[in-house]
Amino acid sequence: MKRFREKVVVVTGAGSGIGRATAIRFANEGANVVLVGRTAATLEATIEQLPPDKTWIHTDHYMTITCDIGKQEQVEKMITHVVEQFGKIDVLVNNAGTAVQGKITELSDADWDKAINTNLNGTFYVCRAAMPHLIASKGNIINVSSLSGMGGDWNMSAYNAAKAGVTNLTRTLALDHGADGVRVNAVNPSVTKTGMTDAIQTNEQKTDKFLARCPLGRLAEPEDIAAAIAFLASEDACMITGVNLPVDGGVSASNGQPQF
Repeated sequence: MKRFREKVVVVTGAGSGIGRATAIRFANEGANVVLVGRTAATLEATIEQLPPDKTWIHTDHYMTITCDIGKQEQVEKMITHVVEQFGKIDVLVNNAGTAVQGKITELSDADWDKAINTNLNGTFYVCRAAMPHLIASKGNIINVSSLSGMGGDWNMSAYNAAKAGVTNLTRTLALDHGADGVRVNAVNPSVTKTGMTDAIQTNEQKTDKFLARCPLGRLAEPEDIAAAIAFLASEDACMITGVNLPVDGGVSASNGQPQF
């Protein structure tokens, strides 16, 4: 099924993890995919995993752009380049992010700035630069927030604050631009098998504690998140906007009490 044939989809943080899985998912569904990230080598590695079937897709349907989304000037140049190449933007997936751990008494100014600049400011910069083009195409945005943006965690004060900002920015953009025909939603994953969660995946005790809270009993795969993103971007979700969708195996269904 090619739900995104002829659509132009921009994916930030496309060099690994959820971003890579999302780029592959959209490409498999026929999209012209723009892969954005800070490292050219990782973006090229993603390109190698995109569909080779030239009967329906051509090499010029993929493009990589190196860009630090925490820098406004680079973001504006990136969006301009996309529109010059493809003429429009239909879907924006704001996936780029970074995890910063530590209690507030342990964080340096640089730690705080890193968490806010990449996770929140970067999302703001990309949304702002792309919005006129999304209004023109009646397109939509999917922000990758986090379950940590819907509730607190221990030792994650900067990350929680940044992702909470993304969660509420999603709601506000949906309110402000629904009349323009632009839908804005977010996915809010819990622990997903990416490089950002290595400290959990490689620690059996931490993994067991998480799985005890997860009704489905497993960590999410990047492809699980990509599937939810693709749904929200599709016409199947044409009446959905302003939603922060937990993709968490049921973790958020609990009030926190253990099983008795």
